Amino acid sequence: MILDILPLSAATARLVRVYGNDPCAVLPEALPGPQGERWALTELGDYCFSEKPRKLPAAAETCRYALAEDGSARLLRAFGQDVSGGAKRRYDLDFGADADAAPEEKLHPLCGNFLEELTLPESLRVIGSCAFYNCRRLRRLCAGAGELTVGSDVFLNCFALETLVMQAAPEQPTGLFALVGCITEAVRALFWPKGETAPRAGFWYPAYWEDIEETPAHILLHTFSGQGYHYRQCFLENRLLPAEYDAIFPEGHDADDAAVMAMLCFERLRWPWSLSENAAGHYRAFLAANTGRVLARLLKAQDTEGIRALLALDVLDKEAFAAGAELAAKADNAAAAALLADAEHKKYAAVPNKKRYDLDF
Repeated sequence: MILDILPLSAATARLVRVYGNDPCAVLPEALPGPQGERWALTELGDYCFSEKPRKLPAAAETCRYALAEDGSARLLRAFGQDVSGGAKRRYDLDFGADADAAPEEKLHPLCGNFLEELTLPESLRVIGSCAFYNCRRLRRLCAGAGELTVGSDVFLNCFALETLVMQAAPEQPTGLFALVGCITEAVRALFWPKGETAPRAGFWYPAYWEDIEETPAHILLHTFSGQGYHYRQCFLENRLLPAEYDAIFPEGHDADDAAVMAMLCFERLRWPWSLSENAAGHYRAFLAANTGRVLARLLKAQDTEGIRALLALDVLDKEAFAAGAELAAKADNAAAAALLADAEHKKYAAVPNKKRYDLDF
């Protein structure tokens, strides 16, 4: 992978452009400078991952690095000067010159429809405007602990973005408030610290629509359709407020997508961080009436562990088991069908009458 960065003051740097052959990338936290210093990667530049970037800095202002699979970085070019130590590119009639092509000519720009998953470094603090503009296949973004400042239209036309993974504990301050504030479509957030085998908490943020109406007195009235906007306000000093989040559900959700709300209930119960018994009761009642929506989503994702987690909550009745078996058959998922059949048998199998042996003659 090739990275172009713009050094900033105070030993920090802004990422300008990335090239690579893998649509899933992990960005480094710091890079070595030409004088032996270390530059922390703290910013994503405007249009960084956009297919058509605007106003890229000149080569004389930037540094270029080659990032190895083990995460180590090697400086290739510093402020317009080649420092790679390799052979110079030849501009002659040697038809084997393709081997000397510039890295960005051999690698695909990591942008637009090519980018699918990205892990941001823990050091990142700023995401520039339109950084992911038109990344239509970007489906998963990972970020660390710490606050984020984001520009405008960061995720414009990122229609596939469904999951934000915060590599932090749910009680820590993160950039989640800034990220979900840029997304009006439904999106899922997982708090999943590095090195742990499962998330500690999962939250869904339903889609919402904002309407602006001008009154005869030329006053602009803002109205929101759906509860998604209110869910996105449940933060204080960049920390998630679980009680405020859970208090929204009983207020009503008729305008929201029932499938998204069913997933919201399921994942709050699956990883019940700071979940009160009262809130859990509301979630269980809605989930019990909408297990088919959750199963359909889990089957589509081939999420066997998710199906096990749903069965462990014991919210399926006989009708739900029958509907689930039908969905599993349509999805041609034998493993899911077996899990459902086994859970149904354990729950509803007739208990044999035990014989009593009375020894009182």
